[in-house]
Amino acid sequence: MLVGLALISLAGGVGITALGPGGVLPTIGLFALTGLSAPVVAGTALVTHVATGIAGTAAFTRSGQLRRPHIRRTALILAAAAAVGTPLGVLVNAHLSQRAFGYVLAVVVAAVALLLWYRERAGVGRAAADHAAAPVPEHHPGTAAIAGIGAVVAVTGGIVGIGGPMLAVPLLIACGVPVLESLAAAQAQSIVIAAVGSVGYAAQGAIDWPLALLVGVPELAGVFLGWRIAHALPTRTLKRALIVALLVLAPYLAATA
Repeated sequence: MLVGLALISLAGGVGITALGPGGVLPTIGLFALTGLSAPVVAGTALVTHVATGIAGTAAFTRSGQLRRPHIRRTALILAAAAAVGTPLGVLVNAHLSQRAFGYVLAVVVAAVALLLWYRERAGVGRAAADHAAAPVPEHHPGTAAIAGIGAVVAVTGGIVGIGGPMLAVPLLIACGVPVLESLAAAQAQSIVIAAVGSVGYAAQGAIDWPLALLVGVPELAGVFLGWRIAHALPTRTLKRALIVALLVLAPYLAATA
């Protein structure tokens, strides 16, 4: 079980910075393999995202994305929304039964798989447009749209124990934000979601600290590996594998809730 959790967490870390979605994998591992209560699953998974969020933010600052004013603006709006939305998610989690938590997690996993699939199709469409010399222009959503995305992501993250990139990246890309810019902005939001949510769950005594260490260390290693993959390699195969895995896991989580 411990080896399985460590490997799942490593894969989750890679997914966080290479694709955006990925942070849900440690939550899935804790829920499926440990028998912990819903608050402890969410709290233990969420506290690991403090370090991964900091690492991801540092990595994308180093590579230049977070030094650009419009990306910093997006990141700050997402982070502000997280400060408000995350406590609400923690509160909702406290009122969920174990079965309801499993259903919510299954829905989130399926939604992310569909968003990834949409992102893949949209990427194919953009590539075709570029080839036809009619590229699709980049689009930067307004403050209200970014704040809405940030609030939805933060509440969901607080409920199931995930950071920002899992949902924020596909949603931003769906709004026309480039991939690396979406990845960079979501890392900063992840710090706020994880920090605020961890305080809430710690106040309930709902964090298993030894398991958080077991999950967090390989997840953090995966973050740096995923950042290199995002900049150096095409991620289409990895993306498609994650879509298939999430679509398989969603009904499994619902069935075992």
